[in-house]
Amino acid sequence: MNISKLFALLIGLGSIHCGIAEEVPPSEFGPDDTLGAVNRLNSESVLSASKLVKLGQTYALGVETGPDSPAYGSRTYQMTVLQLDDGLGTPVGTNKVTGNDDLVHSYVGIGSQIDGLGHVGINHHYYNNIHASEFVKVNGLTKFSTSQIPPMVTRGVLLDMAKLKGKKILPAGTSFNEADIRAAEAAIGIKIKEGDVVLFHTGWLNVSETDSEQFMQGEPGLGKDGARYLASRKIVAVGSDTYGVEVIPFEQEGEFFPVHQEMLTKNGIYLLENMDTRALAKDGASEFLFVLGQPRLYGSVQAIINPIAIR
Repeated sequence: MNISKLFALLIGLGSIHCGIAEEVPPSEFGPDDTLGAVNRLNSESVLSASKLVKLGQTYALGVETGPDSPAYGSRTYQMTVLQLDDGLGTPVGTNKVTGNDDLVHSYVGIGSQIDGLGHVGINHHYYNNIHASEFVKVNGLTKFSTSQIPPMVTRGVLLDMAKLKGKKILPAGTSFNEADIRAAEAAIGIKIKEGDVVLFHTGWLNVSETDSEQFMQGEPGLGKDGARYLASRKIVAVGSDTYGVEVIPFEQEGEFFPVHQEMLTKNGIYLLENMDTRALAKDGASEFLFVLGQPRLYGSVQAIINPIAIR
């Protein structure tokens, strides 16, 4: 079934009958916390991660975002270049200045993106058990805005799940859980530690360039057990070269984006979607300095991003 149709169906069922949902646990960082796992970063972790830079080589992890970008549901992107005077108009001033401006009509949950803690909840309760009525406003979130996330500068770890399983592209529905993640850690001789950003390479992003419809129909990804394992390692964020990070179709029939709930809602761990991990995987780059300074749009649920990996 088309995932967007599934979403509509589940919303309809939810309006008829709300089943029993798990409670959202309190934050380990206190009753007023709205930042989640990023609290684990500090000057010491930044200095430690900076020592990973040996080659001076940089990798852009964001994909180019445009009108043809595969996008979830009804999300769209449109760019308009405004001709201030360079529709071949008259130059201004003695120095004959000309120029252009631009206007973007776009969802910010499109292309490479970060999911903030106000994105997904459990029965209207979000991270730190904060109810939607306390912060969700039409003109922007009053809590959990991605504009409030401090810079993420920490160690990044790439787990090449495609290589681990001997495939160029993992098929949709392939899940990786604790045993798989531990095997991937062992394969590169690196143990995930507190404060890390973990990225998965599955090869799935290649599908977006040949068949965008297939790309959005499903994906390989993180399972619930794997999400709980990563949460136990106290990471800051997890991302993948897929549009939703988690495995689709979902592991348990009737559930909908349960890994989003495990990471965002229960643990305050951010999700990084549509990460271009291909160059890192090609170069066998297993650990690196990860740097993200997201756009500071007031009240934003998500944000289009271009994180940088540095070796």
